[in-house]
Amino acid sequence: DSRFHYEGGVASFVEYLNRKKAVEVIHPDVIYFSATAPDNNSTCEIAMQYTDSFNELILSFANNIHTVDGGTHEDGFKRALTRVMNDYARKYNILKEADKNLSGEDCREGLTAIISVKLREPQFEGQTKGKLGNTEMRQVVSAIVTDKLTTYFEENPQVARTIIEKAITASRAAEAARKAREACLLYTSPSPRDS
Repeated sequence: DSRFHYEGGVASFVEYLNRKKAVEVIHPDVIYFSATAPDNNSTCEIAMQYTDSFNELILSFANNIHTVDGGTHEDGFKRALTRVMNDYARKYNILKEADKNLSGEDCREGLTAIISVKLREPQFEGQTKGKLGNTEMRQVVSAIVTDKLTTYFEENPQVARTIIEKAITASRAAEAARKAREACLLYTSPSPRDS
């Protein structure tokens, strides 16, 4: 039975996961918010915290069932997270005009997050039923995350800057790695006269 109950809810669960992974958190408090969708048919609860790690850990649940393969609620979260971080970084000139937007991978580097949704008629996909398929949940979660995380960043500019600067560092590292790979390929490809 893959049900999780954690005293103190999903925020405590995130703290526990980060302690277990033995990583340093880059902001002390877990970012937590919950909301009910306008149609009152579903709720969404999110807890997230960034660490100095390079790995992301996103656990998603629908009606307390662990959706190991993610699904529409996770897609909505990821899209909104990337959009909010890029919008905030542009608004406050952390990303300059010439800079490329941060990718989803950049925005999730070092992130530990729990996404928990409750909905009336969950539709699970896949053989293991590990993926949520309700299309409306993508928009529901995306709208909630966009609203709540934007507000959180506006009210906690220091935390927002710390998180965004980590994503920018990730972006630069990925770009440097890409350039190094390209240079390596150029260097190792045989020249025409060698053949």
